[in-house]
Amino acid sequence: MRLHLIVGLLLVTCLGIGVSGRVRPVALQSERIRRAIDGEGLFRAYCASCHGRDGKGHGPAAQALKTPPADLTRIAQRNGGTFPLDRVQRLVANGDPPTPPHGGKDMPVWGPIFGSLFPGSFNPVNPRIEDVVRYVESIQERGGH
Repeated sequence: MRLHLIVGLLLVTCLGIGVSGRVRPVALQSERIRRAIDGEGLFRAYCASCHGRDGKGHGPAAQALKTPPADLTRIAQRNGGTFPLDRVQRLVANGDPPTPPHGGKDMPVWGPIFGSLFPGSFNPVNPRIEDVVRYVESIQERGGH
């Protein structure tokens, strides 16, 4: 009886370790997908007028700008194949005056606006900014297009 109990506990423990090892990446992937879906709506509402619905920089307001909006689908390509998540989040939240990709201060700084959509957040990265950036990450062109 005692042997059966020990074997049963070991089996449950091993199964638990195996399952948790497989579930976590799936849960992380589904969270990423949800964030990209939420971000797509925010992108269309706040970014598509300049960057276009496809993120390529040809939105209806693009012609009125001094500096053409960046093609957001090639961020990873311009960074050696790696999407610079933290840097893009900082650009969206605060702007980056010394860096010219956004043409100086033509691009609005979305940190305060998205902050008002999610008041009281103690998260160092506003969840709305993170959602938009995850969406932009999801539209990256692969290969040498």
